[in-house]
Amino acid sequence: MTGIIHHALGLHLHQPPGNLLLLIESSPREAEEILRCYERAVRYAMQYRDVARLHIGFSGVLLEQLLDPKVVDRYRHLVDIPAMLNQYREADHIELIGMGYYHPIFPLIPRTDWLEQLELGRDIMSRIFGRTPRGFWPPEMAFTMEMIPALVQAGYDYVVVDGVHVRPEDGISDIFRPYIACHDGVSITVVPHDREVSTAQEGGLNLEWFQDEVCRRVASSPRPHEPRLVTTWSDGENGGWFRQTDEPSGFFGHFFAPYMERCRTDSTPVKPVGLTQYLADVRSLSQAQVQTGAWNVGSPEHADFAQWVGTERQRQSLRDVQQLSERYWNLCRRLPFPLADASLRHARHLILAAQTSCFLVWADAWMPHFDARVRLAQNVLQTVEARVSTKDSMAGGTPAH
Repeated sequence: MTGIIHHALGLHLHQPPGNLLLLIESSPREAEEILRCYERAVRYAMQYRDVARLHIGFSGVLLEQLLDPKVVDRYRHLVDIPAMLNQYREADHIELIGMGYYHPIFPLIPRTDWLEQLELGRDIMSRIFGRTPRGFWPPEMAFTMEMIPALVQAGYDYVVVDGVHVRPEDGISDIFRPYIACHDGVSITVVPHDREVSTAQEGGLNLEWFQDEVCRRVASSPRPHEPRLVTTWSDGENGGWFRQTDEPSGFFGHFFAPYMERCRTDSTPVKPVGLTQYLADVRSLSQAQVQTGAWNVGSPEHADFAQWVGTERQRQSLRDVQQLSERYWNLCRRLPFPLADASLRHARHLILAAQTSCFLVWADAWMPHFDARVRLAQNVLQTVEARVSTKDSMAGGTPAH
């Protein structure tokens, strides 16, 4: 016999810069499948508003595209995007989850850029949906404890992490409960996600298997008679399971709808819950360390970002971004009002956009997009550097030549 099993179900939504317009031109079928994933999630959530609890994270760059009048017009025959976004705004039973604006792999980008990626991602969600996300989903589940102060400074209360990387200080491994993690005197709640069930959520599952698997795993957990929290997360628009246009055969028709129907009749042992509400009711949390890693690390014993740094081309791309960021911050120190400089703001936009994880993982196809942003950022920074050097020279009494 087990205690109450709560289920936090999350979906992660992201498209790299400009991809929605590229897809509608080059692969209209795929473009339609993706946009319908976004519309389908909120439609089913609203259909089961009385029992459904969902967590949905949008990258800032995806929302930026969904606000683009060109995107709205090109997809108008498929989805009314403004109406869809308004539905998300009204769906207060969907807990909105933040992530970095450009979906960067935080442990691999300059730390000086962390806070801006975090704050920009939160700000666009607050502006569009009228609600500020309290929880954070690390892109690619790439997390390191050093992120904690930046997350808290950006206003986040909790972060979802891969359960295989959580190391409770009491030595008892238990992914069915939240913890407190601290770094440099700053603490945040960490919520371990269940990698195995999350993999099934992304690839295809039925309700009977889900209930049996969750109950089996909980029964063998260290504290089966205590309230249990099962956290499952996956991409919400990748793979045929979510893109299935025959809705009875996809995630929402085959799994989510039957699940919600059972919740209505109270005939399932697993109850959907929103994490903010759940965490507010938890009286005390044990402490844990979270090892640096990402979703695809097979061994929890060490960090491995080979998927993004395994080739010299990938490593050089990260060095390029590091150098650009250093040049930007150097100019900020030299200019009296850096944010008022339009050219510097343009360079900043390009630098942050170049940190999109897709440029690394889709290297062959997307490196030209990365290179274009890097070259333009370099040119813009060079122009600003020359201007600043001229002013410094004149201020020092040496005429410019």
